[in-house]
Amino acid sequence: MPETKTKTKRKSKKKEKMVKVTLVKSPIGYNLSQKRTVRALGLRKMNQTVEHKDSPTFRGMVAKVSHLLQVEE
Repeated sequence: MPETKTKTKRKSKKKEKMVKVTLVKSPIGYNLSQKRTVRALGLRKMNQTVEHKDSPTFRGMVAKVSHLLQVEE
């Protein structure tokens, strides 16, 4: 069997957009799912900032706890 090599097209990699999220209000007093969402975003302490890749999943999490966060694009 002769081997044939096929050329694969490579997609050009676009630089992924990064978003900074800062916890500005404490999740104490809010329901457990909101506390867990803040924790899943990687936020542990007040005024802590983390960077995430922009994605629909991330945007949904931010929308759920937007009253506790400050978002910088």
